[in-house]
Amino acid sequence: MTMRHKTTQEDPVDLPVGFNAWLLDCAPAPGCATCRTEWRSLKAAEKSGEIWQAADYATKIRDHASGSH
Repeated sequence: MTMRHKTTQEDPVDLPVGFNAWLLDCAPAPGCATCRTEWRSLKAAEKSGEIWQAADYATKIRDHASGSH
């Protein structure tokens, strides 16, 4: 006798709008080409609904002060 397992996937979690605003809060450093590129990528990812990808770009922009680029 073969046992069959039924699997289900949970619905995606929608974070509160304010959380996304906090997560993506950043501004490109004036005159930094890398920050401008990351900013355009952030906005494209945000528009397509890829919030976690947008958050990665926001982190790179915020890391400008640490000399990461």
